[in-house]
Amino acid sequence: MSEISYDDFAKVDIRVGRIVDVQPFPEARKPAYKLWVDFGPEVGVKKSSAQVTVHYTPETLMGRQVLGVVNFPPRQIGPFRSEALVLGLPDADGAVVLIGPGQDVPLGGKMF
Repeated sequence: MSEISYDDFAKVDIRVGRIVDVQPFPEARKPAYKLWVDFGPEVGVKKSSAQVTVHYTPETLMGRQVLGVVNFPPRQIGPFRSEALVLGLPDADGAVVLIGPGQDVPLGGKMF
């Protein structure tokens, strides 16, 4: 693994947001949901495709705070345009577990 400088890390804009809408994404190659995440007044609501169907249902995702990269260029995923990358970690079987704060924090807070 190569080292990066703090300046390199500072270029990645990771913010906390709240999932405000979840829709099925049947056109995705792997099981996924379409998410709308409110990253606060400075960033607004961004769309993201997330392969999190193993551990989450739409009901358990609604209202959840998550961390996401908000300064990637949009990416076309089938018919859906993803505008942010919601962050997660693999469990023992490789299924995604979302990363979020341990308690509610103000939307749009930047990770440092």
